[in-house]
Formats: sequence, structure tokens, C-alpha cells
Amino acid sequence: MARKLSIAAAAVALAAVVTLGLLSAKESDGGAGAGESPGPTPTQARERLKGAPAPLAALHAQSSQLLGGGKNAFATRLRALRGYPVVVNKWGSWCGPCRAEFPALQRQSVAHGRRVGFLGVDGQDNDDNARAFLKKFPVAYPSYVDGDLSIAKSFGAVQGFPSTVYYDRRGKIAYIKQGSYPSEAALARDIRRYAR
Repeated sequence: MARKLSIAAAAVALAAVVTLGLLSAKESDGGAGAGESPGPTPTQARERLKGAPAPLAALHAQSSQLLGGGKNAFATRLRALRGYPVVVNKWGSWCGPCRAEFPALQRQSVAHGRRVGFLGVDGQDNDDNARAFLKKFPVAYPSYVDGDLSIAKSFGAVQGFPSTVYYDRRGKIAYIKQGSYPSEAALARDIRRYAR
């Protein structure tokens, strides 16, 4: 019996090593975003988002900017967006799964950006690295710098990178997705479901 358990444990360990190896290979190739079309250029995004209501247009005017002010500035922005659903993505330029799902966020924020607010929260990152990343993968919304994770604590998503938080029109949390989306279709489905 002990020998069978030992063999079973070895098989599980081998499967875990193979799985981790495959995930690492996928991540180094760009993960879920690899092979997908890149997000819209800033010019294309501006064109598609023309005519957005003023609170959402204010987000678009700060596309790919890193904003300071911490938890208070973030809370003030959420209050300014009341009346609109808001999708908040916590990310870091150092985070492989965050990088992998960014092209989907680029596209979905433009597809829904005339009725849904999008915000980023850049956690535990180096500002220069984050700016370089946003230059390579521009999004149609700003991100708040969150070096100490105080913003992430305010919405209960400290542990997972990335995390995506959905706020309803009243500014209440409707859903928290810990971890990366496996596909853009899954992200789009949650936006339709929770950002109403």
C-alpha cells in the first residue's frame, strides 16, 4: 500500500512539474494574449470612443497615465463615476498573467468604453517599468499607482494578480475576479454580466 501511495505521489508531482513547465512556456510566449490581434492604437481608441459621456470621456483623456493620490484619489474617481458601471483591473508590469490579459483589456475597454468606466490599479510596481509597459500596451483609461496595495485593500483584492473588480452603477462591488481571464470571451462575458 505504501508503495502504491509513493508511486501515486510521484505521478502527481510529475504532472505538476509538467503543468508548471507548460504554463511557464505559455507565459513567456505572451500567454493568453499571444497570437491575438493587438489592441487598438491610441488614435483608433480615441475615434471609437468619441461621444462618450463626460465622466467616461475624462477617463479616456487620461489614457495610459499613471495617477497618484492613492486610496483617496481612487475613491474620489469612483464617486465621480456613479451612474456608470466600472471595471477595475489590478495589474503589475512584472506580472506575467497581467501582461497576458492586457490585450483583451485594451480591446474590451474600447468596445464598452462609451457606457462603462474602466480603471487600472498598478500594484507593487516600479513607475518607470509601468510607464514603459503602458507605452507598449496602451489602454483607453488611467491607472492609479498602488505601491502599498492600499487601493487593492479597499476593494478586497490584495492577494491575486491580476484581479478584476466590477462596480455597479451605485458604486457597489458586484463581483471580484481573482486571477487572470483564460480568454477575452470570458472577460467580455463578465463585462456584459456585471457591468450593467
